[in-house]
Formats: sequence, structure tokens, C-alpha cells
Amino acid sequence: MEVKLDKRYPLDVDSARAWKVLSDVPATAGCMPGAAITDKLDDTHYKGSVKVKVGPASAAFAGDIEVLALDAAAMTLQLLGKGADRGGSSASMNLTATIEPGDTPATSVLVGHAEVIVNGKFAQFGGRLMVQVSDMLLGQFVDNFRVAAAALPMEGVATATEAATEPAQTAAMTAAAPAISPAPTATPFVPAAPAKANEINALAIFWHLVKGWFSGLFGGKRA
Repeated sequence: MEVKLDKRYPLDVDSARAWKVLSDVPATAGCMPGAAITDKLDDTHYKGSVKVKVGPASAAFAGDIEVLALDAAAMTLQLLGKGADRGGSSASMNLTATIEPGDTPATSVLVGHAEVIVNGKFAQFGGRLMVQVSDMLLGQFVDNFRVAAAALPMEGVATATEAATEPAQTAAMTAAAPAISPAPTATPFVPAAPAKANEINALAIFWHLVKGWFSGLFGGKRA
């Protein structure tokens, strides 16, 4: 079964920081709940895994990731991921993701197109449910992506500020007595980033699908 996804997610970070995360394949993979890069074979080939938890039971899916294109000028990443579990289910995804400028210099947009093919027990969900599951997982991915990008320092801002204030600081230090040290600069408080989920909680996904099914069922009757 094949599912195609086209998504646009606004980001409250500038394009440079968003691209720095997207172009780092291990960092991008780490934003997906339950996913991780386990080995780097070379600059374009990686080994990865995805953990799925259903109550006390858990399962792991192993796979390969190949970077097909990495265009810094266009801020575009294209990769192909394939994976399978011991039960015979398999999945592949051809993903193209691009960082576009936002409405302001401090914002950007993550644009993604994915073609997902699933076989085995996952195909039993059907296209409609697969899209709902994908939407839920991608929502969690983007939340983690935003946190990762926002945690990076803004390029050029610190350098420009230092360049603007350096002459005044130099003059003030020259005029001051040698024994007097400049006042220490207070370190701004940076709140800790929320921890991302280490596993995909299948029960939460299932409950989300059940609620959506009942909502559509009764909503259709009222209409």
C-alpha cells in the first residue's frame, strides 16, 4: 500500500538554524519519536532503528537510510529509508524536505513531500488510517524539530552585536582605572528543552484513531 503526504509546517526559527538541523541527518532522525541513527556507514548511508511500544511489550524495526541529495543552496534534503521487523512487515519512504523563508526573517517553513510504501500487517490499517497515524507522528516530529532548531545560536547576531559594541567597550576600558574590572555580564536564563519521546506509543496512536473514527461516525449521522 502506498501513501503520499504533502505537508507545510511554519517554524518560529530562521531559515539558517532550521537548515542546520535538517542537513544533519542524525539530528533530524532524532526528532522523530522512537527513531535513532545507530551507525554511520559513510556520508550518505546510515543504519537506523525505530522502537514501538504497546503497553509493556515493545518491538524494534531496523533499517537503512540513504541520502539521495543534499542541496545547501536550495536548503533541500532528499533521502530514502527502508526498514523491516522480524514479523515480516516492511516499509519504505522517499522523503524530500525543504526549508523555505517565512513571512519574517526570524521565521521559516518546513515543506515535505513523502511517498510511503508499507507491506505486511501495517498495510491492514488502510490508507485513511495510515494518513492519520502519519499526521500524528509528523506533528510530534515537527515539535521536536522546532525545539532542536531554536536551541541553536543565531548565526551572525552575536558577531554583529560584538562588532557594534566593541569600540565603546574599548574606550570605556581605556578610560577606567586599571584596578577596576568591568562588571560581569549576566548569563540569560534559557529554559530546558522538553524531552522528546524515546518510543512511539502505539496505544496513544490507537486511542487517537478510535476517537477520530467515532467523531466521523457520529458527525456523519448528524449531517
